[in-house]
Amino acid sequence: MALRNIILSDNEIIRKKSKAVSQFDAPLWQLLDDMYDTMVQNNGCGIAAVQVGVLKRVVIVEANGLKLELINPEIIAKKGKQVGMEGCLSVKNTNGKVERPYEITVKAFDRYGNAMTLTVCDFTAVAVCHELDHLDGILFIDKIVE
Repeated sequence: MALRNIILSDNEIIRKKSKAVSQFDAPLWQLLDDMYDTMVQNNGCGIAAVQVGVLKRVVIVEANGLKLELINPEIIAKKGKQVGMEGCLSVKNTNGKVERPYEITVKAFDRYGNAMTLTVCDFTAVAVCHELDHLDGILFIDKIVE
């Protein structure tokens, strides 16, 4: 188990746009494993590479019994809406209600470079949207509606 430090919202790197992954190799797999361990250790349900100081378009989400590793993810469809309470490993002691789609379809790559498309809904859609926002330097506190 290799834990990495969580980058907090007062660090300028958290607001930077992440770069696409082009190498699907051992360093990427180590990053994914470290991110997962760090997320679990900090009681999270999702984490983006930027949250551990790596500006790569890589996220992990574990919600509703599903573990997703998404490399270069892109939302290609959205349906419905939901408003729910969110928090973040990088934003300490803050929660807020955010509006998100109820269902999303995402295209991405797995850790080996295989393309995939998946559709998720409810809380899993919220978690994926939250993590994908990190890839563009957006935090949930930017979207609080109440």
